[in-house]
Amino acid sequence: MLANYILSFLIWFPILGGVALLVIGDGDDVNSPQARLMRMAALGFSVLTFIASIALYLGFDNTEPAMQFVERVMWVETFNVWYYLGVDGISAPLILLTTFITPLVVIAGWDMIKSRSAQYFAAFLILEGLMIGVFSALDGLLFYVFWEAMLIPMFLIIGVWGGERRIYATLKFFLYTFLGSVLMLVAFIWLYLQADTFNLLVFMNLPIDLQAQKLIFLAFLVAFAVKVPMWPVHTWLPDAHVEAPTGGSVILAAIMLKMGGYGFIRLSLPIVPDGSAYFSGLMIALSLIAVVYIGFVALMQKDMKKLIAYSSIAHMGFVTLGMFLLWWITAETGAGLGMTGAMVQMISHGLISGAMFLCVGVLYDRVHSRQIADYGGVANTMPVFAAFMVLFAMANAGLPGTSGFVGEFMVIIASFKANFWFAFLAATTLILGAAYTLWMIKRVVYGEVANDNVAHLQDLNAREFIVLGILAISVLLVGLWPAPLVDMMNTSIEQLIQQISQSKL
Repeated sequence: MLANYILSFLIWFPILGGVALLVIGDGDDVNSPQARLMRMAALGFSVLTFIASIALYLGFDNTEPAMQFVERVMWVETFNVWYYLGVDGISAPLILLTTFITPLVVIAGWDMIKSRSAQYFAAFLILEGLMIGVFSALDGLLFYVFWEAMLIPMFLIIGVWGGERRIYATLKFFLYTFLGSVLMLVAFIWLYLQADTFNLLVFMNLPIDLQAQKLIFLAFLVAFAVKVPMWPVHTWLPDAHVEAPTGGSVILAAIMLKMGGYGFIRLSLPIVPDGSAYFSGLMIALSLIAVVYIGFVALMQKDMKKLIAYSSIAHMGFVTLGMFLLWWITAETGAGLGMTGAMVQMISHGLISGAMFLCVGVLYDRVHSRQIADYGGVANTMPVFAAFMVLFAMANAGLPGTSGFVGEFMVIIASFKANFWFAFLAATTLILGAAYTLWMIKRVVYGEVANDNVAHLQDLNAREFIVLGILAISVLLVGLWPAPLVDMMNTSIEQLIQQISQSKL
C-alpha cells in the first residue's frame, strides 16, 4: 500500500512533523524536558523519512526509463492542474541525498541552537518535505508551488538563527531567488496556453518554434542560474552562507544549489532542446568562468565559510558544463558521460560541501570565529577532527578515491571530446581547488598552536564524530564504488539524450 504513495509520504510526513513541532513548541527553555522531546521528535521524523526513502531505492527499477512510483490526482480542475508525482533515475538520487542529509543536520544542531529550538528543527523538516516535492513534481504548477514555498523556511533559518548581518543576507537570498522564479512561472503559463495542461511530460513533447524556445530558455535560465548559482548572479551565496547557522549552510550547499542543476536537466533541456542548443556556447562560457575566475576569488578569502561558498560555485560550474557539452560533442559516448558526470558531481558536492560546512561549524562552536587567521595548529589539540577535515579537504580538491574526483573526471573527459580548451580550462580547477583548499588546511589545521583559543580546544564529542564519520564513509564509498549511483541514472540519462537530440522545429 505504502509503495503506491511513497512519494506523498516522503513529502508530507516531514512537513506534518514540522507543523507538529511548531504547534507544540519547546517552551522558552532549551534545556527543558519539552525541548529535549522536540529534538528527539525532529530526529525521529527525519530518520523515518530516510528509512522510507531506502524503500524507494530498493523498489526502483534501473532498467526502466519511464517515471516510477507515479501518483496522479486532480488538484485544480478549472486549470487542469494535477497533483502529479513521479521519479526517474535523475530525481531519485537527489531525493535520497535530501533524506540522507536532513537527519545529519538535525543531529549537528542538537545542542547548538540556544533559542526557539523547536521552530528551528521544524523549519528543517518542512524544508525537507518541500525539497522532495520539487524533485518529484511532474506538474508545472505543483513544481512552482514547491519551488517557491521552499524559500520560506530557508528565509527564516537564515533570518532568525543567522549571524550579525542576517537580515541583509536573507533578504538578498530571497529577492534574488524570487525574482528569478517569477520568470519561470511566466514560461509555464505560456506553455500551458499552448498545451492546455501543466503536465511537464506533455511540455517535453510539445512542438515549439525557435523564437519561443529561446525566450523560454532565457526565462528558465534566470530562475535556475540564480539557484545554482552561476556567475554573475552568484553574489547572494557567500553572504547567505556566512550569515546562516551551520545547519542552514549545510542544507543550502548540499541540496538547495542542486535545484538549479535539476531544473536545467528536468525542464530546460527536454522542453526547449533547440533553445538549449542555441545558448549552449553561452552556458559553457559562463560555467568555465565560474570554474576559473571563482577559483581565484576563493584564494583571496579570509573567512572559512566564504572560501567554501566560493568553492561551491566553482564546483557547480562543472555541473552546468557537463549538461551543455552535449551539442559540442560529435562522438556518441561523450554526451552521456558529461551528463552522468554532472549528476554524480551534484551528489558528490552535496556530501563534500555539507561535510566542510559542518567542520567549520565544529570550530565555530568552540572559538566563535570563522576567520582563518584566528586558528593554526588545530591538529595538535583536535587530532580526530583534523583527520576528518583533511579528508574532506582532499575530496574537495578532487583526490582520486573520493567522490569529488568521479564527477569532475567524467566532465573533464567529456570536455576533451568537445574541445581541448574547454578541458584545459575545466582542469584548472584541479590546481586552483587544491590551492585554496590546501592553503586553508595548512593555515587552520597544521603548524604550531598559534593562540590560546586553539590551545584549549576539545576534540570531537560522540555526536559530532557520528555525523562526520557517516559523511566520511559516504564520500569514500561514492569515490571508490560509484556504480550503484551511476547505474541508477544511466537509463534515464540515455533516454534524455535521445529526447534532446530530436529537434522540435
